[in-house]
Amino acid sequence: MSKTADTLLPDPSRWKALAFIALAQLMVVLDATIVNIALPSAQTDLGISEGNKQWVITAYALAFGGLLLFGGRIADLWGRKRTFVVGLIGFALASALGGAAQGEAMMFGSRALQGVFGALLAPAALSLLAVMFTDARERAKAFGIYGAIAGGGGAVGLILGGFLTEYLNWRWTFFVNIPFAVIAAAGAYFVIREPSGSRNRSPLDIPGVVLSTLGLVALVYGFTRAESAGWSDTLTVSMFVAAVALLLAFVVTEARVKSPLLPLRVLTERNRGGVYLSLGLAVIAMFGLFLFLTYYLQVVKGYSPVKTGFAFLPMIAGMITGSTQIGTRLMTRVPPRLLMGPGFLVAAVGMLFLTQLDIDTSYASVILPGQLLLGLGMGTAFMPAMSLATHGIEPRDAGVASAMVNTSQQVGGAIGTALLNTIAAGATTAYVADHAARATDPKLLELQAMVSGFASAIWWAVGILVVASAIATVMINTGRPGMGSSGATGPDGGAEAGAEEEFRIPVVAH
Repeated sequence: MSKTADTLLPDPSRWKALAFIALAQLMVVLDATIVNIALPSAQTDLGISEGNKQWVITAYALAFGGLLLFGGRIADLWGRKRTFVVGLIGFALASALGGAAQGEAMMFGSRALQGVFGALLAPAALSLLAVMFTDARERAKAFGIYGAIAGGGGAVGLILGGFLTEYLNWRWTFFVNIPFAVIAAAGAYFVIREPSGSRNRSPLDIPGVVLSTLGLVALVYGFTRAESAGWSDTLTVSMFVAAVALLLAFVVTEARVKSPLLPLRVLTERNRGGVYLSLGLAVIAMFGLFLFLTYYLQVVKGYSPVKTGFAFLPMIAGMITGSTQIGTRLMTRVPPRLLMGPGFLVAAVGMLFLTQLDIDTSYASVILPGQLLLGLGMGTAFMPAMSLATHGIEPRDAGVASAMVNTSQQVGGAIGTALLNTIAAGATTAYVADHAARATDPKLLELQAMVSGFASAIWWAVGILVVASAIATVMINTGRPGMGSSGATGPDGGAEAGAEEEFRIPVVAH
């Protein structure tokens, strides 16, 4: 057997490795929502002011979103396994610091540290899957599991956060990360065997690191600030202007340096570009909905934190079904665009159900079917998106390509929360102005206005998902895995064939 063939042989421990990678991914995704449930209790205990409470979320988002590309490049340079283990250990220590916080400064610092180590961990996890699973059918199963966790983990976080906050203490929403991280790190250390020759040992692109980090931080902070201070606020506008200038400078720099942080070939390949753009848009719609439904169920319907968490179970079930049953089974049989395009449309139909929200809306007839369809659609679309974003990529670029998947989701989440919240707030204010003169119950008017604002914002989310579907259908033109260049050609007679050739899995003789 040749040396080349030997390096392409699948790792016999790859499925065990998947279990630990999935556990780490679950921890990161859980953390994104679990803290939201605990925030009111933590704010009271630590004496965090109303104006500063957003920094519990923002400190994490800025560090995580700003450093993702750097984390992906470090994974390519150091090795994914080493970066993965370091990220897990650091995340556990930062979580312990957050759980033991005695004041707001300690809390904000721990959240920023969580973001730093999360930015190492997340791209390393996805790129490990990309280089360990090369067989088309196995890759489909592995990414199906990963996609289900990436999509449904946020909703699981709401359930777990509700339980921990209601029956134990808000501090346990931090401490719960420690066993996750320890088990995943130990398992990864002993089980994961990274393929040889897949590192990128080129010198680090320092200007690229600085420009990308500052640009992404400015962008995420701009959207976060817009939510509280408004879109016309001087600092908000300044952040957006700075973000555009820094990211443009980053692109120019990457086109000129010898060893770029983000090789433009990763972005300009048509299929990956389509995945990053459509996935980012879909996350905009989804993150806003998590927030609206949480407030609707707790404030309007009076659900407890635990009951609210369980109310999200249909979405989790839909995501797991869409990802592991529909996406995984069809991934090797149809082109990715025929899963992603219709998947986002099904999610839009689910979102359409939720535009009907009212004060006395029935959970069983509106919210439940809406969540099921949303979960099914997102799960079906996420699975091929996660796989395609790193497929056909050179092993030396796997870390930074994986980081771009996380970056599109992180930036999408920040945009979604700020944009849809602003739309909802505007619609709420307009409703109060239109109905105040005729209102007899101020409390009822407040709730009606809130729900009207939610419904208006969800209409926008429907439109965003339709656009995501169109982008996935038009931009993604690769064939199904294993078709090779003999499949159908694209409109120009050759584009699709070339894409299929890149997407093909190498066949290794045993």
